[in-house]
Amino acid sequence: MFKSLFGIKEEKSAAESVEKQPGLLERMKQAVTRTRVDLNARIEQIAAIGREIDEETLEELEASLIGADLGVGTAHELLEAVRLKVDDNQVSNSAELTRLLKNEIRTMLTRHTPPAKTVAEGEPEVIMLVGVNGTGKTTSVGKLAYALKSQGKNVLLCAADTFRAAAIEQLEIWAQRNDVEVIKTKQGGDPSAALFDALHAARARKTDYLIVDTAGRLHNKSNLMQELDKMRRTAAKVIPGAPHETLLVMDATTGQNGLQQARQFTEAAGVTGIILTKLDGTAKGGIVVAIARELGLPVRYVGVGEQIGDLLQFDPDAFVDGLFE
Repeated sequence: MFKSLFGIKEEKSAAESVEKQPGLLERMKQAVTRTRVDLNARIEQIAAIGREIDEETLEELEASLIGADLGVGTAHELLEAVRLKVDDNQVSNSAELTRLLKNEIRTMLTRHTPPAKTVAEGEPEVIMLVGVNGTGKTTSVGKLAYALKSQGKNVLLCAADTFRAAAIEQLEIWAQRNDVEVIKTKQGGDPSAALFDALHAARARKTDYLIVDTAGRLHNKSNLMQELDKMRRTAAKVIPGAPHETLLVMDATTGQNGLQQARQFTEAAGVTGIILTKLDGTAKGGIVVAIARELGLPVRYVGVGEQIGDLLQFDPDAFVDGLFE
């Protein structure tokens, strides 16, 4: 049975249907407030009545896109598409310019969507969260558990971040808030051993989802990426195909500076998607587009606040509309 949260399902739950209602667009608009205000103001200025859209105005627009954290490469690719339309006399006002930008950004956000893995009938879907400490990884585990439980799914947590002080206790608090169980070991214990126990527990309890919190760095001389690879191999030995998703948690406020760390994880940890935290209106929303283009990975979820329900399943259409409306 193909039941991946991120793939195509045979039917949609009530919670998924609610996510498509206008409330999602409003929350996404709030999340990218800063970027929307800056971009729209510049587009109106560039395409003011009587002003020709020429090379000078396009360079101004490119600078605005870079300032919105899209990055040089992403902004340049967008502007090349705009230039082609301008040369063909297909862009003459702000409305046409906005429409073109929306279409190009939507394409960037949706062209890198790897196929979801098939989860065997009766097996739990295993989701590993990776990333450096301080990005909101453990908090995202708790919020993701809430999102899945809201869809009527059974969830089990695994405390495999055994090296950070208080990480296990923090995850236990989230487990209590969600009324779910957590499999743990002592602080400083073997993360793969904790995962091994959690995998068997999830299978025995016929759990729908096992969400695994991992270390962001280690307190010894061992290599973090080697540790994560060991966990992946452990998961695959117990449950074929696991982990079914490896989600990299990134902090939106770090902007372009966070992309280099992200590249290291994507290369070594088998990352399949992104959870972008702290997209609460103060961060520059263009980083979402830069991530999709430069890492070649889809953004799966965005964190838009501190509340337990503030992790939204990412919707490219709602995001693009939120940027410009």
